[in-house]
Amino acid sequence: MNNPIIDISKTYESKLVEKRIYKFWSENGFFTPKIDVAKKPFTIIMPPPNVTGELHMGHALTAALEDLMVRWHRMKGTPTLWLPGTDHAGIATQVVVERMLKQENIDRHKLGRDKFLERAWEWVRKYGNIIDEQHKRLGVSADWTRKNFTLNDGPSNAVRNTFVNLFNKGLIYRGERIINWCPRCATALSDLEVDYQEQSTFLYYIQYKLLNQDDSIIVATTRPETLLGDTALAVNPDDQRYTHIIGKEVIIPIIERKIPVIGDNGVSLEFGTGALKVTPGHDPNDFEIGKRHNLPIINIMNLDGTINKNGCQYSGIDRFEVRKKIVEDLEAIGLLDKVDAYNHSVGQCQRCQTIVEPLVSKQWFIKMAPLAQPAIDVVKNKKIKIIPERFTKVYMNWMENIRDWCISRQLWWGHRIPVWYCACGEQ
Repeated sequence: MNNPIIDISKTYESKLVEKRIYKFWSENGFFTPKIDVAKKPFTIIMPPPNVTGELHMGHALTAALEDLMVRWHRMKGTPTLWLPGTDHAGIATQVVVERMLKQENIDRHKLGRDKFLERAWEWVRKYGNIIDEQHKRLGVSADWTRKNFTLNDGPSNAVRNTFVNLFNKGLIYRGERIINWCPRCATALSDLEVDYQEQSTFLYYIQYKLLNQDDSIIVATTRPETLLGDTALAVNPDDQRYTHIIGKEVIIPIIERKIPVIGDNGVSLEFGTGALKVTPGHDPNDFEIGKRHNLPIINIMNLDGTINKNGCQYSGIDRFEVRKKIVEDLEAIGLLDKVDAYNHSVGQCQRCQTIVEPLVSKQWFIKMAPLAQPAIDVVKNKKIKIIPERFTKVYMNWMENIRDWCISRQLWWGHRIPVWYCACGEQ
């Protein structure tokens, strides 16, 4: 019998071969588990990549490890589910859709929330499966018949249930704390959504005159505009240069408001002149100093990054323009001692690269200390070993100094916190 001649390519063409094999696997349901109540199932939920993103090496590594585990369990005869999905990526998606609207000369605020959400869903339906197709090209054996999206009814309901459960356990609370605010995205950000970039800026040395004395204290700052919200000047009580002025008062330059001089061990003796202007409403460290000394909090910033009415004659002007104006005004009255070039890390919104503004705001937070403690304990008692060992110190430092996590977002695209208020104002 004559055998048919098969024309085999001299080179391996992965696109043709792998696509054909993957299609065969999918169409035959090899990734969909057969329920067997007599056997204990094995399940992995895929960490959902952002709907706006594309696969990177981290995704590829995760997919390879998870795929290895689920294939091994299938070969053992275990009912195995690898549940795929994508994350709605609240800030990232909103930024992408806003950019698309900008090309059409459409402002989202004029468009309105409902119409904006329609455009966002339209974008997701058109582009949201790119990362799924990339996963398939990798050969991941996830059960695509059960693919989920974090804004679908099931996950949305799970978010509401989890929020209520954590609130009832006392782990979620609403309070005024310092947060990262993005003026462009107009939303609070978690610490993980802020990227720090090294920037060449300046260190401004400003004179604060002592009340009723012919003397002044020089303070170094990278943000001279925040003097509008100063509520104290702080020195380290161990700093012999300044112990004699603790308890006295100084005059804030330009706006001429009186503030006290306080002693606080959190003030660095090495940075700048060793004297610190304290602006609790616009700096995380200053906020903590303010709490320790019961200092008032003055917010000088509108949510769009302009100075508010607390900024006196600078009201309504962009924060960075005010920085220039205050430097000029300090020079004019002879209270700018000097300006040095200075490199330091500046926080930027992860999604739009706008410099974030630390400000005190009423938001929802999760208490992190009780959640971090079990993770600390398993490393301390050697149940989990960190390799290389030198990173154990880094891990412990992070976990033991972890701050409460801001979970509020002022976005149109995303989950809405299920909180209602009665007419009396109680939640």
